[in-house]
Amino acid sequence: MKLEGVTSIQVADETFVAAAPESVREALGDRSQWARWWPDLELTVVEDRAEAGVRWTVTGPIEGTMEVWCEPVMDGFVLHYFLHGEPTGALPRRPRALYDELAETNRRRRVAGKVMAFEIKSRLERHRSPGDPAAAAEAGTTGGVRG
Repeated sequence: MKLEGVTSIQVADETFVAAAPESVREALGDRSQWARWWPDLELTVVEDRAEAGVRWTVTGPIEGTMEVWCEPVMDGFVLHYFLHGEPTGALPRRPRALYDELAETNRRRRVAGKVMAFEIKSRLERHRSPGDPAAAAEAGTTGGVRG
């Protein structure tokens, strides 16, 4: 059973990262990480937008598109994650089972995106104390406690 007129897998998420937007290029550009974050997906770069992110086509158990877009905001950036696609395997024919399977697939893909985003956030903010500006993270200092 195929849903008509909609994309079955729709994931959209965002995470604020208190680091300079250009710092994401190295973290996101490491292709070995892609296989860890999305081990069952084959990714083909459609557009490498440097610090603005990456767009891919996706094949494997899902066919579609995926994007990480980094939007400069305040002293950091919002990492937006999008995945849109269709499952390639057989789907249940009963409506309730179909709904349950698609909901679980969406949940798993949303969690994978959040793992990726939090790993990047943790890596880029590792020298920053909570409440300190992103500039402290760039300089490699820990900053101080804000009063």
